[in-house]
Amino acid sequence: MSGDSRKGRDSGNGRGSGNGRGSRNGSGSARTLPGDPPGGRRAALVWGVGVAVYFVAVIFRTSLGVAGLDAADRFDVNASALSTFSIVQLLVYAGMQIPVGLMVDRLGTKKVLTLGVVLFTLGQLGFALSPSYGTALAARALLGCGDAMTFISVLRLGAHWFPARRGPLIGQVAALFGMAGNLVSTVLIARALHGLGWTTTFVGSSLAGVLVLVLLLLFLKDHPEGYEPQPSPELSASLEQGVPPSRAGAAFVRRQIAESWREPGTRLGMWVHFTTQFPAMVFLLLWGLPYLVEAQGLSRSAAGGLLTLVVLSNMAVGLAYGQIIARHHRARAPLALGTVAGTALMWGATLAYPGEHAPMWLLVTLCLVLGACGPASMIGFDFARPANPPGRQGTASGIVNMGGFVASMTTLLAVGVLLDATGDNYRIAFSSVFVLEALGVVQILRLKARTHRRERERLVASRVEAVHVPV
Repeated sequence: MSGDSRKGRDSGNGRGSGNGRGSRNGSGSARTLPGDPPGGRRAALVWGVGVAVYFVAVIFRTSLGVAGLDAADRFDVNASALSTFSIVQLLVYAGMQIPVGLMVDRLGTKKVLTLGVVLFTLGQLGFALSPSYGTALAARALLGCGDAMTFISVLRLGAHWFPARRGPLIGQVAALFGMAGNLVSTVLIARALHGLGWTTTFVGSSLAGVLVLVLLLLFLKDHPEGYEPQPSPELSASLEQGVPPSRAGAAFVRRQIAESWREPGTRLGMWVHFTTQFPAMVFLLLWGLPYLVEAQGLSRSAAGGLLTLVVLSNMAVGLAYGQIIARHHRARAPLALGTVAGTALMWGATLAYPGEHAPMWLLVTLCLVLGACGPASMIGFDFARPANPPGRQGTASGIVNMGGFVASMTTLLAVGVLLDATGDNYRIAFSSVFVLEALGVVQILRLKARTHRRERERLVASRVEAVHVPV
């Protein structure tokens, strides 16, 4: 390590060789470079503020999942119109991922998170007070725009405050807190709607956005002292040559997107996220409660309990997946593909059950397996992270994060349209899940070998570079 240490000191950027990211050894474990952020208690506290913002964003995002039937009555809409709420929200969210990634890379975490909190709080408040379907739709779009700015920012915050070897676990823990926000929706928001009514529930919940905004402004910092990210060399060179900032910035944006997309690890991460996330997202965000109540004949209380089970399973599986991937890097693809196979198997068994209603044990098993979808989607970021340098982490994460939400949006629309076309036949409507899973698996298998080959090339290059660094 003496050669690496010398390189880390001589580089003058405080981030060590590899730009402050851990490289992988032959066994797949990460080694910490001298320039890695130190982590520690202060890092946990600062990162915790960012996670609190994401926690509240997920509460607002998923609150419609337990209010779907109430929204249909309040705005007098059918299944297709009801699904449009979530589709618009996810359309905005997915469309904002690459712009948000670029914003995080250029402006830093604190500015982007601040804007996100303001937008999703106004969206939640607007949804509470909307007098019509159109204004409620606009409020969900505003909420989706603010929500889109949270998760990528939290991932970037973790990368700037914790050593690279903590990356997989930090990402899973962030997702775990997001699922805790989902748990708040399925338990507290559902009960508040029943006891307090629509307006009081949604106005009251919007106050949580004000609270995290205050915490963010007071305590959040983009990075520890001495670990300032270096500006893009190409952008700096363009500005020094007298290129106008607008033209230099436009060239920077095009280059960031093109170079991130060129990496097979980024594309593989996007397809992993696409294929694994959407079955649980569709179930929790909108269609799970109507399916369990209308197709399976459960009470709203029992259906809410099963939605809660999905969230609890997600939290448990997330911790397990994070530990496994941190110790065994090659487990990424088997875990992702195994989750897809398990999800398809359980949905197939539930939808094909010969009776009018599936037995409770089968519904419980389905919900337990759906709980693995969120943690499996996080594996997509673990493919993209080592494929891109620190200056492209936000952009690459935005590309990955777009995958699952495009799939969710597509399935939400397909389920709503098929329900209206078939007279609320949930078996036909939910069969659309298999189409997107098949597409995603084909793309994962196509890109997996190419990504592993590129990772091996980078590992060999880093070893050769380390050998030639003078001691």
